Amino acid sequence: MSGTKPVILCIDDDPDILEFMRIVLEVEGYRYAGAETGEEGLRVYKEVGPDVVVVDLMMEEVDSGAEFARELMILGNQAPIFMLSSVGDDLSMITDYTSLGLAGVFQKPLEREHFLSVLETALAETGS
Repeated sequence: MSGTKPVILCIDDDPDILEFMRIVLEVEGYRYAGAETGEEGLRVYKEVGPDVVVVDLMMEEVDSGAEFARELMILGNQAPIFMLSSVGDDLSMITDYTSLGLAGVFQKPLEREHFLSVLETALAETGS
């Protein structure tokens, strides 16, 4: 998106996490789009065409974030997708992330500088 800041879609059922990401992203000049469910996230995704997606692994159901990522693959998504997780090192035992085409995984609690650095790198790699 030349001339405009990229849109980051954040999906998490924890309003505090969403608020944290919104503040961090908007302070840095990014355009924020948020959703509290995978279903709402899919609707917002179709509306805004985000440059990056950050989705929580465990929302309504245990792996609803993984299901959301699968839905994006079906839609032909080209935006990097990052999973949010509080599961830690057991993450790879729950879901095969390579099959979901994930760009990476953020561990909760999110660390502001790391979050921004990873997003900036992903956006640079996609030319956004």
